[in-house]
Amino acid sequence: MALLQRHWAGLLLGSLVILGLLLASWHTRELTQLLQWGDRIADLPMAIVTVVVLMAVLFTFALPGSLILWVIAPFHPPVVSVIMLVIGSGVGALGAYRFSHRVGRRWSPGRHAERIVALLEQRSDLLTQTALRVLPGFPHSFVNYAGGVLELPLRNFLLAAVLGLTVKWGAYATAVHGAVEAIETGDTLRPSTVLPLFVLAGLLLLGGVARRWLERRAAAGGDS
Repeated sequence: MALLQRHWAGLLLGSLVILGLLLASWHTRELTQLLQWGDRIADLPMAIVTVVVLMAVLFTFALPGSLILWVIAPFHPPVVSVIMLVIGSGVGALGAYRFSHRVGRRWSPGRHAERIVALLEQRSDLLTQTALRVLPGFPHSFVNYAGGVLELPLRNFLLAAVLGLTVKWGAYATAVHGAVEAIETGDTLRPSTVLPLFVLAGLLLLGGVARRWLERRAAAGGDS
């Protein structure tokens, strides 16, 4: 589990690359039937509630809740997907904040999580927290738990989560939904289908650069 948390950005980038290759080379009857089956059950109230609650539970206990993106985005319009994703991840962020607040310093983060804690100890303003949510490279579970351990003001913590996750989920949901529509129509090589995948890959790289820059700033602040 710790391995998944440390390398989630690389795993997501790899999944996007694989998805792009599938778009270019794989359009099968079986895949179309699977998507049609998902479309039939996705709008059921029980299905909607289940995936949102599952996402919240996963984030609360520092599990990879971002994987729920692949259950929601292919079967709902981007606007609906973003609402579901923000609710699930936002409630999960609050749950993780409360849980880690009770655990306190007994939480034993890994090296990467310790850097996020150190960063937020130095800079915990609304803009910085929002940037951590928007840019890949900062796993949400680590940010959530750092917020609870450091007892960051809950209002700014939740506002940053909602703002940042709305932007991030908007980009992801649009790309995934467009890819699925391309599979269903057979028009997989449209620029509007492939371009979002490259945009997300660029966002992942930018997130890595931003992470290193913010960590250096935090380290410099701690040494002064």
